[in-house]
Amino acid sequence: MSTAITFSEYGGPEVLTLSQVATPEPNPGQVRVRVRAAAVNPIDVRIRAGMMRGVFPVDFPMVPGWDVAGVVDKVGEGATASVGDEVFGVAPDGGYSQYALLDRPFSKPEELSFETAAAMVTVGEAAYRAIEHLGVRPGQTLLIHGAGGSVGAIAVQLATARGITVIGTTAEPDIKRVNGLGATAVRYGEGWAERVGAAAPDGVDFVFDASGAGVLADSVTLVGDAGKVITIADPSYAEHGVRFTGMDPADRFPEALPQLADLIAAGKLDVPVWRSYPLAEAAQAHADIEAHRNQGKAVLLP
Repeated sequence: MSTAITFSEYGGPEVLTLSQVATPEPNPGQVRVRVRAAAVNPIDVRIRAGMMRGVFPVDFPMVPGWDVAGVVDKVGEGATASVGDEVFGVAPDGGYSQYALLDRPFSKPEELSFETAAAMVTVGEAAYRAIEHLGVRPGQTLLIHGAGGSVGAIAVQLATARGITVIGTTAEPDIKRVNGLGATAVRYGEGWAERVGAAAPDGVDFVFDASGAGVLADSVTLVGDAGKVITIADPSYAEHGVRFTGMDPADRFPEALPQLADLIAAGKLDVPVWRSYPLAEAAQAHADIEAHRNQGKAVLLP
């Protein structure tokens, strides 16, 4: 047996419980990792609260989280890593745990801490994926909703590095930081569309919604084509004819993860870790994210 965080009903952070679970055994091609860090993502919070039940169905009890980094301690037949390797990746059966299984482990660069390696997995892949699916080209203008969040901030950095002009909606305290990443920051909230119009007088070509803040209708109006808007956070996407990305594993770009890790190791991509918590304090981590207290990624240390 090993220790993990589970929840058996939808609800607030208090439904997260420190539990004893069966230590997983790797199937062929898998590795088992002694988890050194597990990232806490806003999507974990939304799933726990039941906000995504129509998009991500849950079988209770559930071990939340996907993004882990750690040391391989057991390998299945045909696995691509060896015992003792430091790796990171997506744990399909949950990552808030002492041990997790990885179908596709990626080697962790020595320059990356376990915390940073775990922190970049979902948010980095999501940012990369959205830009790829939209097909934004150098010289075009991309509006990113939630540019101050973990996904949005990475998307800003990746897009500007490709020569894309970025307008980013964000909270007032994050405006200076988002501007520093290379975007033109615009305060979100009522009147955001007018402020974006003033910041981009030649118009916006594409929209990436990383916020889930009810901005899809006005975003479609802004670009004039629902096909130019993509979201990772708004379950009302179908009402607006907008694409939701993230449900289908075939939709994702796991091959981007080693590239992102190398960019971080080289100092060309910043993924700040705001706070690390003991595994038993997962509920506090969720509460802090729900209250928007974090300025960067929250990470659990099993």
